[in-house]
Amino acid sequence: MVINKFQMRSNIMSLNLSGMGCSSGIISVGLANDLLRVHRNSLALVVSSEILSQNWYTGKDRSMLLTNCLFRMGGAAILMSSRDQDRKKSKYVLHNLIRTNRAEDDQSYACVFQEVDNENKVGVSISKNVMNVAEEALKTNMVLLGPMVLPLTEQFQYGLSLMLQKMKILGKKGIYIPDFRKGFEHFCIHAGGRVVIMAIEKSLKLRKEDVEASKMTLHRFGNTSSSSIWYELSYTEAKGRIRKGDRIWQIAFGSGFKCNSAVWRCVCNIKPQ
Repeated sequence: MVINKFQMRSNIMSLNLSGMGCSSGIISVGLANDLLRVHRNSLALVVSSEILSQNWYTGKDRSMLLTNCLFRMGGAAILMSSRDQDRKKSKYVLHNLIRTNRAEDDQSYACVFQEVDNENKVGVSISKNVMNVAEEALKTNMVLLGPMVLPLTEQFQYGLSLMLQKMKILGKKGIYIPDFRKGFEHFCIHAGGRVVIMAIEKSLKLRKEDVEASKMTLHRFGNTSSSSIWYELSYTEAKGRIRKGDRIWQIAFGSGFKCNSAVWRCVCNIKPQ
């Protein structure tokens, strides 16, 4: 559709990552990043959207009816480049991309699942355990991301608390939670719902202003699935809060169960639009 609308060249590589859930935006960025490493001096256009019409549930199962209430139409387009001449025009540089998939765990695998109900109607069921599953996926993702972005003092305190916990000097609740505000200036948390945002705010000990972009995106546009993290980045830009050198952490969750993180560094002073 995009190629036809803008009459693009016939040798463009078109890839479709459908069915990846709400975390597909970062998965697409990861694929584009890998392609740009191989095909130097190239551009990649990432189009992230939610198509509701194909997954509208017409049955009566409450766990499946929930998806009709949660999601909204939305879309975002991101242009990535591996051309040297685009460095001066770029807003951000991609620093880290961490993907976590817990599909080996049965509870994680079944918490968001497409199936048929008793009336043989297809729908996506959402388990009551989805918040617990998301928390575990986030912890696994943070363990991988932490050493790449956190200062040594935070890493040391976390490692020391883990060691003390294994020696049974500390309980599970005594494990030190690193202060990720020392690694990032801005947070874009997937706007999956008010409960999701508040749970991450509490677990990461974030301030109200750290989750403002996520809450306002949910308030204005609803859960636009994979594109929500780009709405949040745009909101922060429009407020004039992003400065050169700032680091942005995008966190996305999706069926599977998946938790994906992208870390960007701003390379210019962005004027509010």
